[in-house]
Amino acid sequence: MRVYVPLTIPGLAEAYKVGELGSGPLTAYAVTPALREWYVSDDIEELEYAALSRAAAASLRLLAGDPGTPRRRVVVAVDVSDGDAVADPDHGLGSASLGEVRIASAVPLKKAASVHVDSVEAEADVSAAAGALGAADHGDDDAQFIVDGAEDHELLWFGVQEIPGLIG
Repeated sequence: MRVYVPLTIPGLAEAYKVGELGSGPLTAYAVTPALREWYVSDDIEELEYAALSRAAAASLRLLAGDPGTPRRRVVVAVDVSDGDAVADPDHGLGSASLGEVRIASAVPLKKAASVHVDSVEAEADVSAAAGALGAADHGDDDAQFIVDGAEDHELLWFGVQEIPGLIG
């Protein structure tokens, strides 16, 4: 099963240094039954993109909680056994947790398939979105427009071997 783990640049650097993602439990995003039902599609590529987008939104939340980190969303695509990624059935179709899964323990970085990171050109919009996230969560339409501006930026695809260049 392919899962998408939200990180930040410092989080990616730490994963590279220790050779694994997180210490567990780890929150990731995947094509879950709830995501399938919400997205109403049988196209696996569309569903995988939806899961990646959910992870990118979670990465934005990580950035909002850490103002000192570089303002680029990071998502690592990792292949795990189906039984390792467990969706919480109590979350159902709640939009905040669509596609969310838990992985009980750390995942070796060698299981990573790719890394997805914002371009440098996206930093200003991502920074603004991280700053507006709290207000958007409380229903501020103008703040939501700013958050949506970050979502307009596609994450760039990188091979795992390119991680050293990303973390600089």
